[in-house]
Amino acid sequence: MAMKRITSRNQAGDDILNLFKKDNEEGAGVDVRRRVRVGIIGTGWIAAAHIASYLKMPDVDVVAGADIVEGKADAFFERHGVSGVHTYTNHREMLEKERLDCVSVCTYNRTHAQCAIDALNAGVHVLLEKPMCVTLEEAVEILRAEKRSGKVLSIGFQPRFDPNMRKIKEIVQSGELGEVYYIQTGGGRRRGIPVPFGTSFIEERTAGIGAVGDIGCYSLDMVLNAVGYPRPLTVTGFRGAFFGNKPEYYRTHPEYAQKFGVDDFAAAFVRLEGGIVLDFRIAWAMNMDTPGDTLIFGTKAGLRIPSTECWNGTVGGPMKAYMQFGGMETCMEIPVIENEGIDLFDRKIRSFLDACKDGGEAPVPASQILYNQAIIDGIVRSSDLGQEVKIVIPDI
Repeated sequence: MAMKRITSRNQAGDDILNLFKKDNEEGAGVDVRRRVRVGIIGTGWIAAAHIASYLKMPDVDVVAGADIVEGKADAFFERHGVSGVHTYTNHREMLEKERLDCVSVCTYNRTHAQCAIDALNAGVHVLLEKPMCVTLEEAVEILRAEKRSGKVLSIGFQPRFDPNMRKIKEIVQSGELGEVYYIQTGGGRRRGIPVPFGTSFIEERTAGIGAVGDIGCYSLDMVLNAVGYPRPLTVTGFRGAFFGNKPEYYRTHPEYAQKFGVDDFAAAFVRLEGGIVLDFRIAWAMNMDTPGDTLIFGTKAGLRIPSTECWNGTVGGPMKAYMQFGGMETCMEIPVIENEGIDLFDRKIRSFLDACKDGGEAPVPASQILYNQAIIDGIVRSSDLGQEVKIVIPDI
């Protein structure tokens, strides 16, 4: 049976081309003659952002989707005005029956690993939503599948494409801070447990981890990427639930408190290769406006990165560099770089598609996020044991 190609008012035309022509680093133009056949595994909340971006891409045909809930995938594509899509309740059946170039994995945290591994084993490129998975063991198996397949595996960290995040890395890598030896990072929301679409983010059986994985992975990536992703060595971690398990937190669904089985707060002290120590804290809910700015201490200068009110993948204001100059203590302000209307999620999708088409490297390599996941796994294990744990990463 021939597949019907997707059409959308936003899919054709010059809008998306002009969007990416603005960014010299991403290159200009898209070859619409080379089509990319896309499948979506999991059609919940985050999948809506994926399909919205795919529909803007003039070289994409979304041809299949899978969701374990009967009828959910059909309703999803109908809601987004997409017709002619083959839908399944089993992602393995979709991978067997469809001729796909790539998939977005948008399922529960607990199923990230299996869905990604199955897709890679089927010879399909994978864009895997964050967090990468739940455990270090799962992350290792994902990378082994990537290595066997030779396919592109990119992790869904769209903040990487924010020019302010790139500026942070540029500053650190320039050597202007000297030798980095201490980092404080984290973030949080005063009231922001993610339940507007149900309880999949807060149940242990579906999420596995809470704030530490949902937004903690972002703040870890911000600083680890800046310092070159050194290997984590040890973790002393803590995680707890102080708001999500209380009925009064949920104004309209007090019954959600009974289902809460993850963390809404986590903190850790992490030793990294190269003599760097990382002081980390993250919260979905707290009686505070922020758990603190991100600080990077160097032997020549220090960098303060203002926190955001609700961790949103950028900076909360102008950054400041503190240093000695001419024998005097001085401070330099680094202005916020505006995004000029470029959607970071669109850039994440486009960069993944370009890597799939051109055989390039993954925009956000799983080999880096492996260390991110190792820290999260270490926090969970350390918290459960009540003591420091070593991070041992097997060979891939």
